[in-house]
Amino acid sequence: MNSYIESRVLEIADYMIGTGSTVRAAAGVFGVSKSTVHKDVTERLRRINKSLAEQVAAVLEVNREERHIRGGRATYLKYHSAEAQGA
Repeated sequence: MNSYIESRVLEIADYMIGTGSTVRAAAGVFGVSKSTVHKDVTERLRRINKSLAEQVAAVLEVNREERHIRGGRATYLKYHSAEAQGA
């Protein structure tokens, strides 16, 4: 594995653990695709540092469990802001 990829993987993992961010948010911060972030933290990280991979897996699990809440909140805000604007 190239050293720059390994470096990116570790940076993304540290960021996600530190902030509890989603894959989408981490992709935006690091300027890579969601697919790249997902592959980095699920496959590549496991080969580099297993304990760090387990910590990221815990963050991903929390995000997965909360996904429906975020989606419901976004829908609520979309329609309630439209009502407030008279749409």
